[in-house]
Amino acid sequence: MTHVTRGPSTEGARLRSLAASAALPPGTLVDRTVLGRLPEPLLWRADEPAGPDGWERMLPVRDATGLWPVLLGAHVRGTAVEDDLLPPQRGGGGRGGTGGGAAGVLAAWWKEHAAREPAGRKAGVVPALRPYGRRPPRPARPFGTGGDPDAAAARVARALVAHGTLRRPRVALVPAARSAGIPAAIGWAGTLASGAGTEGYDSVLHSWEERFGTRVVALEPDVLHLSVPEPPRTAAQALPVAAEHYAFCPSVVRQGAGSLARYAQEWLTGRNLWSFWWE
Repeated sequence: MTHVTRGPSTEGARLRSLAASAALPPGTLVDRTVLGRLPEPLLWRADEPAGPDGWERMLPVRDATGLWPVLLGAHVRGTAVEDDLLPPQRGGGGRGGTGGGAAGVLAAWWKEHAAREPAGRKAGVVPALRPYGRRPPRPARPFGTGGDPDAAAARVARALVAHGTLRRPRVALVPAARSAGIPAAIGWAGTLASGAGTEGYDSVLHSWEERFGTRVVALEPDVLHLSVPEPPRTAAQALPVAAEHYAFCPSVVRQGAGSLARYAQEWLTGRNLWSFWWE
């Protein structure tokens, strides 16, 4: 894992300038990581809890400044996302589509996770991963006709806050080139909860944004919430996406749906929210 300590930057200057203006409610510039304080802030975070429209209300700020909004939630134990940030990753691990780094990362993760799944009576069959075996499946193809990523993200953000899914949610602004880059830009360390490291996730998130229009809507200390503007319409369409989700975060099957087929049918088909957790 390679990290970089950032020096003075245009991103930090943008955050400082915006925080000092009247465009935002009272908030805090966060520049501390678990390895010490950085010379420039990682993000701006509102001091007051976010309302259901908190994420959506930051879209004009994003359009004017290039800073991306995200909701930050707290852990049930009381710790917040910003308590465990690392210095941002250098490079971010490839931003290509399925033909670049993301496909290789997902294939390697699939092999690693699938090797730990109980085998069935038939050779080569892994019951939890039917119809796939231990060999990595092909990347999921883009589907749907588009949809509005911002509108979908606003709906998901509203639901996460209104339903109480996020504990003590705060809206934050992050200097990232695109929504998929938010976790790496702030040094989000949620995957470390399962010992998974942090490398590779950035490339997959960029690939999903390119193929499916996803947005990083909310981060908890060990949970990641994405929106998707046009979800799979059938279980057959959802199955290749489910395979990528399993490679990305096997908990969605092992501790969630129980099987890839059930996850595709009940957790992905027709659903605009993709959630991942590491324990």
